[in-house]
Amino acid sequence: MTDHAHDLARVREATDRLLSAAAALDNAALTEPSRLPGWTRGHVLAHVARNADALVNVLGGRPMYVSAEARDGDIERDAPRPQDVQLTDVRDSAARFDAAGSAPGDWTRVVELRNGVTDVAARLPFRRWAEVELHHVDLGIGYELEDLPAEFTERETEFLAQRFLGHPDVPATLLTDGTRAWSTGQEAPDPEVTVTGTPADLLGWLAGRRAGTALEVKGGELPALPPL
Repeated sequence: MTDHAHDLARVREATDRLLSAAAALDNAALTEPSRLPGWTRGHVLAHVARNADALVNVLGGRPMYVSAEARDGDIERDAPRPQDVQLTDVRDSAARFDAAGSAPGDWTRVVELRNGVTDVAARLPFRRWAEVELHHVDLGIGYELEDLPAEFTERETEFLAQRFLGHPDVPATLLTDGTRAWSTGQEAPDPEVTVTGTPADLLGWLAGRRAGTALEVKGGELPALPPL
């Protein structure tokens, strides 16, 4: 079973790394483009904060967001804020999530996220860990996929491979970094395609952060992955 307390500790560490790095930015840097199309660094930080509060909602049995429009509107509203306000919001919202995640509860219960997606409550700290780590990379301020903790990279690769497992538009694919292997795409006795690369390149492709040009592909073309 997922160890939610372990993952909460990893979330705290990742949040501290993000806050320390973002503290070196000035207000002008927050208005510059992030690595996410159409989003500034301010948008990324606003999203990180609002995601923490959204997961508090989930833990409390409430809808993650009032609506998709409200989610997007909140991010647009908060994106232009000055650096000190942004960092305080990220810090305070992270504390609210940590408090909610540290409270006693039934961690085996099923909870609902966005778009009808469900998961067990114990997995929410890991999902939050992924938000903090990947969006730190998205800021484009020197923290790269290669800098991610090895435990996170391996677990997120497995999580995303499972997410696409059985997807009718993705051929049966074997992913490997030369040491470990994961299956994704259509279920079949044997993989149609084998994709080999470094842990960072495999994760970057699965998470939509890299195009996959550094990956070695055998048996066909690099599969086109559905949006996350």
